[in-house]
Amino acid sequence: MAERAEILDTSTPLLFKAQIKINVPAKKIFDFISRPSNHPLMDGSGMVKGRFKGPEQLYLGAKFGMKMKLGIPYVITNQVVEFKDSNQIAWQHLLRNVWRYELQEIDPSTTLVIETWDGRNALSRWWVSDSGEWVPKAMAKTLVKLKGICES
Repeated sequence: MAERAEILDTSTPLLFKAQIKINVPAKKIFDFISRPSNHPLMDGSGMVKGRFKGPEQLYLGAKFGMKMKLGIPYVITNQVVEFKDSNQIAWQHLLRNVWRYELQEIDPSTTLVIETWDGRNALSRWWVSDSGEWVPKAMAKTLVKLKGICES
């Protein structure tokens, strides 16, 4: 049976969380997530197509652009707004949706990874109004992909 990520109930509109245990040290997972060129590999939404600008490795304040596709191709620039090495990274784009990854070490070779999508401060409520229908499922798929990549 394939590993599944757990979608968590936040009971908060426009705040979604999912988590999964990955049998790898937190540092290895964090290093993978903090490289934008890896984002298309782990993306569970099918929207992230590739990096088009920015640093190879992210840091607090770093800006990076991604090639995206939702019906039509587009590009989006993100900025890292939280960064704690091997523990937490978050970025947002111009509409202020935040994607966050928190890594909690269970033991030296096991990490709980929690992904959060926070649209509570989005500049456009219309743009995020249907997010509850697809974002949690896409996050769960992302975490399963991340687990598969990091454990292989």
